[in-house]
Amino acid sequence: MKKINVTGTTGSGKSTFSKRLAKQLDYPCIHMDQLFWKADWVETTDEEFIAKVALAISTDDWVLDGNYSRTNTLKWADVDTIIWLDYSYLRTFWQLFKRTMLRAYAKQEIWPETGNKETFAKAFLSRKSIFVWFFRCYNRNKIKYEKLITCTEFKHVEYIRLRNPCELEQFLKNIKTSIL
Repeated sequence: MKKINVTGTTGSGKSTFSKRLAKQLDYPCIHMDQLFWKADWVETTDEEFIAKVALAISTDDWVLDGNYSRTNTLKWADVDTIIWLDYSYLRTFWQLFKRTMLRAYAKQEIWPETGNKETFAKAFLSRKSIFVWFFRCYNRNKIKYEKLITCTEFKHVEYIRLRNPCELEQFLKNIKTSIL
């Protein structure tokens, strides 16, 4: 495991898990959302985003956190492991709700030097709400990643599907043991 892409629906815990895994392996942790979002929630163009991703994954080892299907060809050309955080609908929704509430209450900047913060209005009253995205994408992502596991185009990739926090913790424990 040298080049790892952590995937999963919004709220599944990709960023938190990726940070932990990267720290444990002593690899850089790359957050695709951080590459995508500019200050004041301005989106990067596809051309700009692809260039940022290409540069970020040009090293020998990394943990890449995020989906962004338009980057699959690029990131999966060299990826050796895809870890799918496939938690239940209720678990994922609860994690997303809790995270969003904490971020909105604390008014914490999500990515350094962007000024991007979650707000109650953006989370609950906007058509671009993270919850609207969750409701729209949860089942679609599940279908997409189940198909990916059987896809012949990426036979070189090891797929790891973690379905609950206990499996995640056991996985991290096994990684730690194999490093020692």
